[in-house]
Amino acid sequence: MEFKVREARDEAATKETFTYGDYLSWSDEERWELIDGVPYNMSPAPSRMHQKISGELFKQIAIYLTGKTCEVYFAPFDVRLPKAEEDDEKVCTVVQPDLVVVCEQKKLDERGCKGAPDLIIEILSPQSAGKDMKIKFYLYEREGVREYWIVDPEHKTVQVFKLEAKGKYGRPEVYITGDQVKVGLFSDLVVDLGAVFDD
Repeated sequence: MEFKVREARDEAATKETFTYGDYLSWSDEERWELIDGVPYNMSPAPSRMHQKISGELFKQIAIYLTGKTCEVYFAPFDVRLPKAEEDDEKVCTVVQPDLVVVCEQKKLDERGCKGAPDLIIEILSPQSAGKDMKIKFYLYEREGVREYWIVDPEHKTVQVFKLEAKGKYGRPEVYITGDQVKVGLFSDLVVDLGAVFDD
């Protein structure tokens, strides 16, 4: 089954929607995400720098979480975001963030995570920047993801959004290479951006 890659501006124009049941039937040769039933092709494969940044972030977080109840996962890892108690096959939103931290074990199963992770990190690429900065921003805010990081490899910056009392993200905390980023979920986890952006 072939789908035309939809840009953000085309989203409202389409009436064709899909579910996680459809998603499971698609070829494993391509990676897709579904956001409110709209499919987004995740091709091409991540760049070397994208992979390096993802690996370093994963390493620093994973070392800290060793022996703790929270767990960190890297893409491809399905995060299904159902409406209430919706059956898996009817879920219209499934994303594959670059990194997720999940602290509620009941959300984890053999298919990935069902429900909002506590922390999501997206690493920008030319193909994904608009989706990550706008569509996914509002999606993660709506779903109650407590902390959302947007990592920009080109400019070596990280924007950290934290969910506030009214269920909205506040102004971002902005970090540059060499900074130490305190992870809001934990009292003593600091991510070293010098290592993350090291060429």
